[in-house]
Amino acid sequence: MKRLLIIRFSAMGDVAISVPVITSLALSNPGLEVTVLTQQRMVPLFSWMPSNVEVLGVDLHRYHGIGGLGKLFHRLRGYRFDAVADIHDVLRTKYLRMRFLLQGTRVSVIDKSRSERKALLGHGLDHDALMPVTEKYASVFRKLGLNLNASYTPPRIPKDELTFPFPIASPAIGVAPFAAHSGKIYPLEMMKQVVDSLADSGVQVFLFGAGDQEKDILESWERAGVISIVGKLGGLRNELILMSRLSLMISMDSSNMHMAAMMGTRTLSVWGATHPKAGFVAWNQPEDSIIQVNMPCRPCSIYGSKPCSKGDYPCLREISPEKIVNKVKELLFNGQSSMYKVQDEAQ
Repeated sequence: MKRLLIIRFSAMGDVAISVPVITSLALSNPGLEVTVLTQQRMVPLFSWMPSNVEVLGVDLHRYHGIGGLGKLFHRLRGYRFDAVADIHDVLRTKYLRMRFLLQGTRVSVIDKSRSERKALLGHGLDHDALMPVTEKYASVFRKLGLNLNASYTPPRIPKDELTFPFPIASPAIGVAPFAAHSGKIYPLEMMKQVVDSLADSGVQVFLFGAGDQEKDILESWERAGVISIVGKLGGLRNELILMSRLSLMISMDSSNMHMAAMMGTRTLSVWGATHPKAGFVAWNQPEDSIIQVNMPCRPCSIYGSKPCSKGDYPCLREISPEKIVNKVKELLFNGQSSMYKVQDEAQ
């Protein structure tokens, strides 16, 4: 096999999870030419890939409907791929892989284990953990006869590659309080208490978010030692570089957790309606990187999108700000804040 197409359009976190796996694949198979097809806005996630990886970012609005996807297929056909790995399995990717199958191209597809995910709901304490998504991605490539023997190492970014518009003190942590669905968002008034307490203790805090609404909220939290970076760094790639400089990232079960992990930064994630047993844990993070409370109704949703049966997500509200702050201090000041202790010196 010489040329492989990998398809994953969204979501941001799921694409970020793929980076360590695709990197391992490329390093393990140096003679393989890998093309990753994703949305244009996801391309910065692949800024530090091996030389045999090409990333093709597309605007899906230009390839809308069957006609648009047909045009995209004809564009892709020119690459003469030997195989296609669909690690998304949605309507768009089903159409594209069908077209490749019809012309005789080998295809491998992710198994999303939908029945197992359904069985997990409401039985998180008793149900076995599902296969991590990273392993599901890897299995798609293995079915094509490819090996993944090389280990992923987060990128080492020279300190002079980017000048930030603010000083970065030590220790510095990131806080990303938002997520795609309300079932994954720690109450904002409680997260602000976390931010204020950490700033009062001398920790520099950078606030991560996106969009005008999140920007307004996070800017209202700014104070001495607390800086919102929303819209200030010129794009996702620069935000990833800042993440690589942090000692710790506090996040929800969200894309920021996965992005920080792929940059080699220790994460501390807060979980509510969703559950780590569903397989969406951050890459290479220890068990003590997760904060959650055990409740018989958890998880009530795989993605956090269903309304809470109790009305106000007690699975999140029962996590006190003090618990998060104490865990941060334990990680920062017990020498456990970074998995890559030599990274700062090497950069």
